[in-house]
Amino acid sequence: MRKILTLAVIAAATIVAGCQSGGPGPRARLQPTGVEGQWVSSDGVAYSNFNAGAFETLAADTGNKLADGSYTYSGEKSVAITVNSLIRQTTTRVNCSLVSSTQLNCTAEGGQQFTLVRRVTG
Repeated sequence: MRKILTLAVIAAATIVAGCQSGGPGPRARLQPTGVEGQWVSSDGVAYSNFNAGAFETLAADTGNKLADGSYTYSGEKSVAITVNSLIRQTTTRVNCSLVSSTQLNCTAEGGQQFTLVRRVTG
């Protein structure tokens, strides 16, 4: 059960962000801001999409939604996430720290710690 909660929390933390701008000539990739974009759990089991205050977590193998929720910035590099597990039908708070542009370290309210890595698209 704890592993399912951890997976749901991890998955609930990621969004597609490989932004590109077009025009005549080559396309330039825009760097995602903050946590916006897609993040993968360090074990590769799930990925989370963060977009404009909303997120969802999906299983990497099936694409099934595991969790959804919302997030707010609680500091310049800190994010508070409310995770609604669709598997366990529970709500959990998670605090994350953006330690680099590609790594998000998170701790769930029950003490479980996990890392998300920004997924590069394009």
